[in-house]
Amino acid sequence: MLDQVLDYMAAGLAAAAGEHDPLRHFALHIARELCVLSDNMVFRNRLPTAIRENLLQQSLAGRSGRRRPSKKQERNDMTTTAARENIGFIGLGLMGHGIAKNIVDKGYPLTFLGRKNRKPAEDLIGRGAKEASTSREVAAASDIVFICVTGSREVEAIIRGPGGLKEGLRKGAVVVDCSTSDPVSTMALAAELKALGVDYVDAPLSRTPKEAWEGTLDAMVGAPDAVFARLKPVIETWAGRIVHIGDTGDGHRMKLLNNFISLGYAAIYSEALALAQKVGISPPRFDSVIRNGRMDCGFYQTFMRWTLEGDRDAHKFSIANAFKDLTYLESMAGAAGIANPLGNATKNSFATAFAAGPADQYVPMLATHVGKLNGVDLMPSKDGVKQKI
Repeated sequence: MLDQVLDYMAAGLAAAAGEHDPLRHFALHIARELCVLSDNMVFRNRLPTAIRENLLQQSLAGRSGRRRPSKKQERNDMTTTAARENIGFIGLGLMGHGIAKNIVDKGYPLTFLGRKNRKPAEDLIGRGAKEASTSREVAAASDIVFICVTGSREVEAIIRGPGGLKEGLRKGAVVVDCSTSDPVSTMALAAELKALGVDYVDAPLSRTPKEAWEGTLDAMVGAPDAVFARLKPVIETWAGRIVHIGDTGDGHRMKLLNNFISLGYAAIYSEALALAQKVGISPPRFDSVIRNGRMDCGFYQTFMRWTLEGDRDAHKFSIANAFKDLTYLESMAGAAGIANPLGNATKNSFATAFAAGPADQYVPMLATHVGKLNGVDLMPSKDGVKQKI
């Protein structure tokens, strides 16, 4: 049915004799009404280009002197606003898939780089997004490109490598790095792209894949004021809390500080649980005091679900990424000339767990590793079955 409606619209525009042909006006009228009435973002994204451009022109022409719009008008404006920016996305991992899903669902045309895991790609195609085969193709199709990968090494390869973004970016484009990256690398890339007339922004994330899917992540954005104003409507499609922390580079600096605090908590919880078990206080008894007290917090609650319930997916942030972030923190502290003994102690705790493996273990499993090093069994059970990592 959707394909038939789109075909009729395209045929109507093709058959129209000119700008004032009634057939053209009829096709545009149907498109406008269906955009208002429909929550189907796939439909909105697949409108013929001529219809999208016409709706945008009508929206811009009618803004001056207009009274507060009705809900119907606001929904129509969302569609035409989305038509202004073509979005690119690279990095369909645990966080990236949810972010990209929300961008396309909120009406923005999306071109993404596929990966070996085809499930996210097929999901996005089904929602109306388009797949590209290289980073250069993503850049050529986009006004704003989001990157959400592991860290600086991967980001640098995506931008500078063969078939990379630099080969396809146009003057006036914006590249947004949502990864947790090294600020030194961020500033170097920003300078390179500035020479091409391209703005580079850091917008790292906080929270988990669950919030990414729901569109309620936290984002800390480093960008000039004008660039932030341009990006904010797009970021609002996937973030529930957005903090403009400063200029380019400040987002990644703040993200490392944020992770230092959270991963420091993880190291403290792990050592405390091991010591508690060693002196005869079990994890449930330990939790009965901390939970709902002053030391409780959201991070504590997700962290403890592994030890208490055997929930592997409670906090899907890998020990490998935690270790990587803490090495970036160490580098930032060294460059700033500040002693960071607690940061290094936290890094070493994760380094031990990272070396022990396996690769797919998550941050809450640090408690199991610290317990094992101290002759304490903190491996949880689930449904009566002892878990493994």
